[in-house]
Amino acid sequence: MLGAVEKGTITLIGATTENPSFEVISALLSRCQVYVLKEQTKEDLLKLLDIAITTDEELKKKKIVIKEHESLLQLSGGDARKLLNTLEIVVNSFEKGKIEITNDIVVDIVQQNMVRYDKTGDQHYDIISAFIKSIRGSDPNGAVYWLARMIEGGEDPKFIARRLLISASEDVGNANPTALVIANNCFQAVNIIGMPEARIILSQTTVYLATSPKSNASYEAINMAQGIVKNTGNLPIPLHIRNAPTQLMKDIGYGANYKYSHEYEGNFEAQEYLPDEIKGTKIYEPGNNAKEVGLRKFLKELWKDKYNY
Repeated sequence: MLGAVEKGTITLIGATTENPSFEVISALLSRCQVYVLKEQTKEDLLKLLDIAITTDEELKKKKIVIKEHESLLQLSGGDARKLLNTLEIVVNSFEKGKIEITNDIVVDIVQQNMVRYDKTGDQHYDIISAFIKSIRGSDPNGAVYWLARMIEGGEDPKFIARRLLISASEDVGNANPTALVIANNCFQAVNIIGMPEARIILSQTTVYLATSPKSNASYEAINMAQGIVKNTGNLPIPLHIRNAPTQLMKDIGYGANYKYSHEYEGNFEAQEYLPDEIKGTKIYEPGNNAKEVGLRKFLKELWKDKYNY
């Protein structure tokens, strides 16, 4: 289709509730103009309700009074079609006579407020993003709110627990190493207990991570290390730290002059652990928090000026 779309032989028009970035191949997407249809405003939805009950051929015959509209709007999730469908369901549930619509009546008829949350679509990615960013931003209020949105929407609690595990390492890291232990225990507990009680454990862990000091130093370190590897390739491993299980390997220098740290005072003796081409490169930069300030001091005492700690 690409050539035909590019030449204009085919005019391709589509609508989807999914994110086209994930669902449409990039080559086709680059040849299309994408328009994002946003949620209807409260004013627009109220206007639609008024138009429906005053101009629709069937509805205008009924004596409809909308005394309260909040539940109708909430259930619609900003979707005009869903709003009108809900209105029709509510109206059709009445027998003859005057129809007075209140919030309680709407909730009773529709049974429950189905939270707008698509576990496989755009909402899935947007809400988990908001959840993690709230934790990273040290806002337990925002974090627990987005957690509740996912729980009410039927998200798999194991998925949430996995993301908490990642955040514990990526965003909290060595500023509070216990965070990873808490998150791992949370994941195990969620697997054992299941819902609905697992929501309490998820909430406790979410609040713990959100209120922990933050550091992404380990995350930055592995990113930097991988970047070095991609740029420099497979650099030779220094002979003294190579494994030497056979006599031949020992004869050609594997493991020669290796200093076994535990044989030295303080269990440390300076030696080179990086390939010659990148020796002296500082990959781990401790964060500015109490725990890692201590780590920086510790590394400075060990390595002096080698890594500039």
